[in-house]
Amino acid sequence: MHASTVRTLLVRGMIAGVLAGLLAFALAYLVGEPSVDDSIALEGKQSAPAHHEHGAAAAAPEEEEELVSRPVQSTFGLATGVLVYGVALGGIASLAFCFCLGRVGSLRPRATAALTAAAAFTTVYLVPFLKYPATPPAVGNPDTIGERTTMFFLMIALSVLLAVMAVIVGRRLVPRLGNWNATVVAGAGYIAAVSLACLLLPGSADSVKSSFPASLLWEFRLASLGIQALLWTVFGLLFGALAERVLTPREATAATGGAASAQASTG
Repeated sequence: MHASTVRTLLVRGMIAGVLAGLLAFALAYLVGEPSVDDSIALEGKQSAPAHHEHGAAAAAPEEEEELVSRPVQSTFGLATGVLVYGVALGGIASLAFCFCLGRVGSLRPRATAALTAAAAFTTVYLVPFLKYPATPPAVGNPDTIGERTTMFFLMIALSVLLAVMAVIVGRRLVPRLGNWNATVVAGAGYIAAVSLACLLLPGSADSVKSSFPASLLWEFRLASLGIQALLWTVFGLLFGALAERVLTPREATAATGGAASAQASTG
């Protein structure tokens, strides 16, 4: 693939990432932010009685003023974070698409883009999420924040590495097993390796205080999963359409030029 084509696809991927980020922001604001507000409010209610019990003489020092207010965090701050994340994932995923195109079978650009987005969502978010699910702010155990962050990124690295190894193994098995059987064997190997990693890595049972309502925790985690799923789905569909428009004319032109050359040589 020419460098100019890769550059064009990179730009298209970033555009698709921005558009997907806009929809993800809308869902995050409508579905995710209410559970965040409820979590913060619950934490405030739980901490208030503790300060009251100590009396005025032993009252906690006055809380510092927030640098960024909660309304700004839930609107402008959230939009900025999601859009930057969308641009980044769009650029990285478009480069992954350029590498995968033509190397995962004779798939069209749309199908390759959808497959790339699905694989990225699974390896980068879904698998680590199953082991270390998202935790609402202000209610997590502060003593485990550093450890949980390290383990989450370690799980991402392991998931991506195991996925790459599964693809390599699958491609080497194709001559002997065929495309379908090789894909099934490689996928089963990936699932087994990821399951083993989840068993060996420390758990996250103490990441949330025991007094935190299970229903609110489930609502927050379901919203987090839905936002990521929407982001990657929209990106895969949009980028597939944009990539198809970039690559199909080139393929058609090449085919027409080859047919014309063949007619000229036989004429």
